[in-house]
Amino acid sequence: MKIDTLGVQAFIAIADYGGFQKAADALHLTQTALTRRLQNLESLLGVALIERTTRSMSLTSTGRDFLPQARRLLFELATALVEIRETGKARRGDVSIACVPSAGVQFLPRVIERYSGRYPHNRIKSLEHASWAVADAVLRREAEFGINIEEPDRPELSGAPLLDDRFVLICRDDHPLAQRRTLSWKRLEPYPLIFAGAQSSNRPLLDHALSNAHVSLRSYYEVQRSSTALGLVAAGVAAAVVPRLALQKGSYPTVRVVELRNPVVSRKLVLIERKAAHLSPAARALHDMIREDAAKAAA
Repeated sequence: MKIDTLGVQAFIAIADYGGFQKAADALHLTQTALTRRLQNLESLLGVALIERTTRSMSLTSTGRDFLPQARRLLFELATALVEIRETGKARRGDVSIACVPSAGVQFLPRVIERYSGRYPHNRIKSLEHASWAVADAVLRREAEFGINIEEPDRPELSGAPLLDDRFVLICRDDHPLAQRRTLSWKRLEPYPLIFAGAQSSNRPLLDHALSNAHVSLRSYYEVQRSSTALGLVAAGVAAAVVPRLALQKGSYPTVRVVELRNPVVSRKLVLIERKAAHLSPAARALHDMIREDAAKAAA
């Protein structure tokens, strides 16, 4: 059965004002239009709600029973519509997010594309920082939340696991290792490599993992950003070890990716935010969408 809200509104107005003309005036309708709305409602229900004569009107017993239900129906509908409107208003706003650069190359753009399709009026500011600076940006409230490399707990921040980002070898298609699909780290020892510099948050993780595996690599070139390493590889300078997320598909057609094993080395990316902080509805929507996409990627 369809819901005749206009008829319900007309019925309530007639009951409240005690007559058709006053009810019509209150709803800015002609008396004929008001009467038609009531008749349509009664026809839909198959019962008379109002007894009317040339001199008076009164509610039928069915009308008296229905009146409180009709009031509740319109009240609940109005409340629901207000909530939807206010939620929509709240979700229109600005969002600031801090992230390590590699997350902004491949993972985050996919999420932002989907987010902007759903919330086209929202504006997003992405702050790309080194790992330590991502945390500081969140603490200083320059960003509402951040995507960071997992690090020792900071009491002011809470973190939620996001995804694992494996380290891979990248080399130009004329490099001796370009045709390999997988390699052990040990096989890299004879080759000059582009490696994460001392200031990179990736370096301690790599040093620790390779030391435990008794692997000693020839780091001829050190860079702070994986994007720099990618440019050097494309120019034929050397092969490089970078996180997989740092690679944008199709950006360098001559660059090949080789999986590294024995051991598998990866870094964990986490979503961080200030403890006890309340994200804005716009930021919460982006935050949740990032988690959804990470979960799909891991599945």
